[in-house]
Amino acid sequence: MSRYFLLLMFAFVAMSCSKKVEVKGNFAGGSPLERIEFIEASGVATLPLLNLGVDSKGSFSGSFEAPKNGMYIMSYAGKTAMIYLKGGQELNISGQAANFPNQFTISGDAKNNNDFLLEVTKFIQGYAGKINVGELVMKNEADFLKAAEKIRTDIGNSIDAAAKKTSADNEVVEYKKDELNASVLGLMSQYEVNHPQATQNPAYKASKNFKDAEAKLNADSDRLLKNQPIYRNYLLGKLSPEFQAFASKQATSGNQLSSELFAKFLDTKKDLSQLTKDYLLAFVLSSGDITPGMTDENAAKINKIINENIKDAGIKKDMQRIQFVIAGPKAGEAAPDSKLIKQDGSAFKLADVKGKPNLVMFYASWNPYISEGTVPVLKEVVNFYKSKMDFTFVNLDDTKDQFTKTSNAMMKGIPGNNVYGEGGLNSQIAKDLGIYGFKLPSFVVIDKDGKMASRFFYNLGDPELITVLDKLTGLKAPTVQPEATLQNDLLAPQAVPQPEAAPTK
Repeated sequence: MSRYFLLLMFAFVAMSCSKKVEVKGNFAGGSPLERIEFIEASGVATLPLLNLGVDSKGSFSGSFEAPKNGMYIMSYAGKTAMIYLKGGQELNISGQAANFPNQFTISGDAKNNNDFLLEVTKFIQGYAGKINVGELVMKNEADFLKAAEKIRTDIGNSIDAAAKKTSADNEVVEYKKDELNASVLGLMSQYEVNHPQATQNPAYKASKNFKDAEAKLNADSDRLLKNQPIYRNYLLGKLSPEFQAFASKQATSGNQLSSELFAKFLDTKKDLSQLTKDYLLAFVLSSGDITPGMTDENAAKINKIINENIKDAGIKKDMQRIQFVIAGPKAGEAAPDSKLIKQDGSAFKLADVKGKPNLVMFYASWNPYISEGTVPVLKEVVNFYKSKMDFTFVNLDDTKDQFTKTSNAMMKGIPGNNVYGEGGLNSQIAKDLGIYGFKLPSFVVIDKDGKMASRFFYNLGDPELITVLDKLTGLKAPTVQPEATLQNDLLAPQAVPQPEAAPTK
């Protein structure tokens, strides 16, 4: 009996500590070509936690480990909504696909907190329409502070009323009040910057009352920093004039990265906490310098900044991951030996393809660019290089059945290895090479010895890719016509959601 009791208690503790969020629902009229993703919204350079398919009836289901309780971005068909989630919850979503994100219903454990958010959002949308920022900036300081406090009080009262009506958790209520304080700080920053010019009073300087009001709103600065992207935006805005002055004095050769200059600038800011520096530097890195196609030299600089300047272990880990996902594996590294599956069920590994260089393509049926644009160009590339090169087409659909259907239809008649990463975007090959939905389709080259020979490419007509293929095969490709150039519009620097704005040089 005591053993049973212990097992029961263990199961209870395991469930209560679970970070897994179960997601299911239906979007009537949804298309299997559209995907649902969830991304943690308060981090810096966060990556999708879940990529779900929608079946022919608009239904979907899946789960993901929630790194923290808080706001998450839910995207569907290129549109986004903000949802508050806690680990261990069950999230049920329903609605019309055509009406997302303006109309959808949440039920299950997450209902109360998200009903609360909806109530507050409705109030703020109506209230914000009555605020004239231009008029506020023109007010004398005392009247502005009164107006700012009234805004904070009115919205704060609406938050309290919504919390009572919906029985929202204390955590989400605290989140909205923190967001309110960060927003008012942003308004105060606008006033301080724009009031002198708006009133033709260049001598204006914020008074002690103004600074005291700012300090009051900054009372929980560490929590604001960790959970509120708009607070980081406020801090960046406050630092921007100083950073611009600092950058203009730096004697450089013109090839310094923005993050290099910003890291040097932060070293001079003894009044900022290390955590503040870590968050702000991470944002500048991810929003500007970590981009597809970055040179090896710049990638090395970025790695050095991440390893030496960012001290917080969690932020450092996130930045190292996003750097790897965008830059890909280094040339000369061994190809991953992740298990792939052929249509007949036999095993296949990229590392085992040797003797000839190997152009590897990653794709899935739900990406419309592949059948419409990639395959016609791919046929030309394969036909030109096939005497000197192998080709492997790695499918990342959700199921092996879908892989079989897709490869038979899409890759029919194209010489090469048709293989499947079991689990699609959750497969080991996707984890090993940092492949997410926004990286499909993508291409990478492996040399004849089974080592990585290139970065990831998203354009078969990329001159750098053609140079790599020519070098490894000894062939000389004809000049690619502009109309034959395949662009992957899904992969852009803004593919990783970024709500903040970096200071400019």
